[in-house]
Amino acid sequence: MNLPYPLLEPLWHWLAWLLWLPWLGWALWCADWRRFRAQPGHLHIWLGMIVVLMLVWSLKAGVKPGLELHLTGIMLFTLAFAPPLAIVGLNLVLLGLTANGTLPWQGFALNALLTIGLGVALAQGIHLLVDRFLPRHFFIFVFLKGFFGSALTVMGLGLAFTLLYGSTETYAWAYLREEYLPYYLLLGFSEAWLSGMALTLMLVYFPGWVVTFDDALYLNDRPPPETKV
Repeated sequence: MNLPYPLLEPLWHWLAWLLWLPWLGWALWCADWRRFRAQPGHLHIWLGMIVVLMLVWSLKAGVKPGLELHLTGIMLFTLAFAPPLAIVGLNLVLLGLTANGTLPWQGFALNALLTIGLGVALAQGIHLLVDRFLPRHFFIFVFLKGFFGSALTVMGLGLAFTLLYGSTETYAWAYLREEYLPYYLLLGFSEAWLSGMALTLMLVYFPGWVVTFDDALYLNDRPPPETKV
């Protein structure tokens, strides 16, 4: 999920910069920075997760440019901090990889949009769908969001990159179908176990670290009763 420059036509990269700037501006504006002032420890968790993901994203496997695979932690980051702070934090992860030479700066915006933007959108969509159609219960939160949600997020990214490379004729459809896309199934299982276990530990020992988790909702089979006046 590291798209090198100039694997795609330069126009793709210029368009990405035009989309990335307002998108990042929205995230910076909507991020709940007051949370860090009210609970300084959460800032340390946010920064620590950024550093860890820099290391995780640096550990990638692949044989051809643009076909590298790596764990993302996107679902975990999104559940822990909500989309705006997750977007800002993941952009800092990408910035760190760009600064150390892992990724070229020309491809920063396109990588951010394809991996972070789409990844956070998938993670948030799964989070909302689970809440919309299923009871709000602790085990549903952990297994369907932490485990299965993490796997589906990574698999969705793999499908998106496959469609992009195939439609732009960067790689042949047959090659992508046989030598690239199937590996996202294995990556999805790895992502599910690591992110799911990390989320479980956070919820058991430090539930306040996960902003999308509410004890009153997810530790009961039904919402808390309304207060009558």
